[in-house]
Amino acid sequence: MVRLTALVNLWLVAGFGAAFAGAGEAPVRIVAFGDSLTAGYMLNPSEAFPVQLAAALKAKGVAVEMANAGVSGDTTAAGLERLDWSIPEGTEAVIVELGANDALRGIDPDETRKNLDAILTRLKERSIAVLLAGMQPLKNWGKEYEARFAPIFNDLAAKHDVLLYAFFLEGVALDAKLNQPDGLHPTAQGIGVIVTGILPKVEELVARVREGRAAASAPTP
Repeated sequence: MVRLTALVNLWLVAGFGAAFAGAGEAPVRIVAFGDSLTAGYMLNPSEAFPVQLAAALKAKGVAVEMANAGVSGDTTAAGLERLDWSIPEGTEAVIVELGANDALRGIDPDETRKNLDAILTRLKERSIAVLLAGMQPLKNWGKEYEARFAPIFNDLAAKHDVLLYAFFLEGVALDAKLNQPDGLHPTAQGIGVIVTGILPKVEELVARVREGRAAASAPTP
C-alpha cells in the first residue's frame, strides 16, 4: 500500500509539473524524495511541498517537471529500500528530505548516516544532481545523541559534493501558527515558508543540471 501511494503521488505531481514546462530549454526533471514533510501530510495535493515549489519556480521562469516521491513515516532506512523504484529513469535532480523520523524515533545516528550515505552514493552513480535537506535532532534524546546526529548532513554534503539546505524546517519548526495541531507537520502556509527558504538552493540545483547538460552536449575537441 505504501508503494502504491508513493507511485500515485509521483504520477499525479509529475503530470502537474509537466504543465510548467516553458518554451526553450527542456524542463529539468526533479523528484522530491522524502517523508511526510514532502508528501504533504493532511494537506490538499495542491498544497504539498513539491507542488508549491514547482509553482514558485514557474513564477521565476524556471521550467521543471516536479514529482512527489514522499511517503509519510519513512525513515532513512525505508527511503533507501525504495530508492531505486522511487527515482525513475530520466530523473535529473533529487531533493533528499529524510531523517526527521529517525530523530523522532531515536534511531542510532550511525544508521542514519550510513543510510543517507548509501542514498547519495547511488544517486551519484546515476549522475543525478542532489540537494540534501538537513534535519536537526530533538533535544529529548540528550546531548550525546544531538552531537552525533547534528553533523550528519554537513558531513555527507561535503563528502558527496552535493548542495545542502541546512534545515528543511527553518522558520517553521516550533511555530504554532505554521504547524498543524500535532506540532510536527507544517500547514500550507508553513510549506510556503519552507519553499521561500529553500528556493535559492533549488535554483542552484537546476543550474547544476543545466551545466551538466551543456557539458554533455559540448563537441569533443
